[in-house]
Parts: sequence; structure tokens; C-alpha cells
Amino acid sequence: MKICYIYRKPQSIYFSIEKIFRQVASFLNDRAQIGEVEAPYSRMTPGNIVKNFKVIGKQQADVYHVTGDVHYLVMGLPRKKTVLTIHDCVFLYNANGVKRWLLSLFFLKWPVRHCHTITTISQKSRDEIIEHSGCSPDKVVVVPNPVGEHFYYLTKEFNESKPALLFIGSTPNKNLERVIEALKGISCQLIIVGMINSTQKQLLEKANISFQLLKGLSEQALADVYAGCDIVLFPSTYEGFGLPIIEGQKSGRPVITSHISPMKDVAGEGACLVDPMSVSSIRAGIERVISNSPYRESIVQKGFENVKQYEAAAIANMYFQVYQQVISQPAYTSASACSDNP
Repeated sequence: MKICYIYRKPQSIYFSIEKIFRQVASFLNDRAQIGEVEAPYSRMTPGNIVKNFKVIGKQQADVYHVTGDVHYLVMGLPRKKTVLTIHDCVFLYNANGVKRWLLSLFFLKWPVRHCHTITTISQKSRDEIIEHSGCSPDKVVVVPNPVGEHFYYLTKEFNESKPALLFIGSTPNKNLERVIEALKGISCQLIIVGMINSTQKQLLEKANISFQLLKGLSEQALADVYAGCDIVLFPSTYEGFGLPIIEGQKSGRPVITSHISPMKDVAGEGACLVDPMSVSSIRAGIERVISNSPYRESIVQKGFENVKQYEAAAIANMYFQVYQQVISQPAYTSASACSDNP
């Protein structure tokens, strides 16, 4: 079996998709011949789209897998041999009017029609894809993200007097503003991985919160940050999956995350769940984890158990089963029933 992974043009600050699938591919090398190609152009102009189609059209494989972001590329590939991963539908929620309609056509409805199978990373994302594309539920398969092999557990005494709270990301859905409000008066160090804006920086300074900003970390450096922190704080308002949850669990750190899907589903029983829309709930969760040692140890141990299902070898097996089905089964014939209505 020859599998061709198709990636977006490399970007300096967005590389999680590439990390995920190259990790998966490393566990398939003994069962399949793996190739990959990157779309040379990221900007969506008619000329660039045609050039991207020409590049991917030269590839020869038994299964083509468009790994995310550049969903429209499936329309340049044979439908019966193509798998598309749609990580989430956030691109629809960040647009409206004509722009939303165009995004829906080029990144959801038309691509969903023109492939054999859709994979997505959580049940929540699956539900959204089915709702917004109108495709058959039979066409959409949940394959979770794998946890990175480089994350590790380091024995470390919990710092109850001034714990280090690791916070990944700074986009609006990551909920930094409510976290800042929740941390007022709590002795801690907030470690933020990502770029913050001037308003967020002013809020941190006004709240008198000790914080550290990190960006451009290598995989190993990020794993070291997880190993060195006391708590992973991830009360996001929207995710397709929530990788920091399982990264924190594999690192043996107590995780605080949202009580909504998919975060609560990914975390299982191995996290403290809070209402991401409530400052008081976030604060109560932080205070509970800091002050209650038996509870803290309990969610860490449950996290160790939960994260086993997200090991890369297990996720690679799930993808391999999808590829085998693509080769052995005809494409779902009712895919064209998807509606083009905005």
C-alpha cells in the first residue's frame, strides 16, 4: 500500500498538523510506503489554486490523505482514493455573510463530496461536520490526535506556595482574559506559550500576576516546560480536540480544563473540570488543585490511565484501518446529497 500525505505550505507558527501526521507515519512505515507532498502556495488565489492542483496531481498512490487546512485540494484528487481530515469547523464560526458561505463551499461542502472518507479528531467535530455539510454520518470517522512521544514524566515536588501554571495559546478561545481575572490574588507564576497582545499584557500587569512568555519552542523544549510546571491550565471555550490536555496527562501534571465537549471527553476522569465561561469556577478549580493534595494526585493517576488510548501507535492503527477500508470498499455513493445552501 502506498499512502501519500498532503500538507499545506509550511508555516513558521502553525505546524501541529504536520507533527501529528509525521508521527503517525512513523508507525506505519513497516506496513506501507509513505510519501508526502506540500502545497507550494498558501494564499487562495485562482492561480495559486491551479498551481497547487498541478503539484498534487502528479503524485501516484493507493490512498491520498489531505491532512487538514487545505481541504479544497481533495478536488484535485481521485475521490475513491482520497481521505480528508477536518480538524474542526472553527473557520465557519469566525466568518459571516458571503465570506462564510465561500468558506463553507471550498473548505467543507465541496471537499466533503469529493473524498471517500472524512476523519476528524473528536465527536464534537464530527457532529459539526455532519451538521454543516449535510453529508451522511457513515462518511465521517473519529480518529483522535496522538500524544507526542517526546512528552515525559519528571518527579517533581508540587509547589503549593507559588505553583507554575502552564497556559498554552493566546487566541480568544483559549480564554486568557478570564484566566487573568481568576488568578487575581493567587500566588503563582503563569507560563504562557504563545504570543499575547498589548491588551492581554496590560491585564496581566494590572492584575499583578507574575508571568513568563515563551514562543518558538522546539518539541523537546515544550516537553521540558510541561515537565517543569505544576499545573496545566486549559479552560478553553472551543476546541476541535485539546492536545494540551493529553500532553499534560502524559507529563504527569494535574490538568484543569473545560467541562464542555470535546475537552471533557478527551480528559476523561483525569482532569479538574471547570466552567470556561465562569471566572469563579475557573478560580475554584485552581484553588482546589493547589490546596487538595489527594485530589491532585487522583487526577494525575487517572490522567496516566486515560492518555494510554492516545499513544501514537494506537492512533496509527486507527488510520491504517481507514486506509484499508478505502482500498477495499467503494466510496459512499450518497456523498453528493450534501447541500450547497449557505
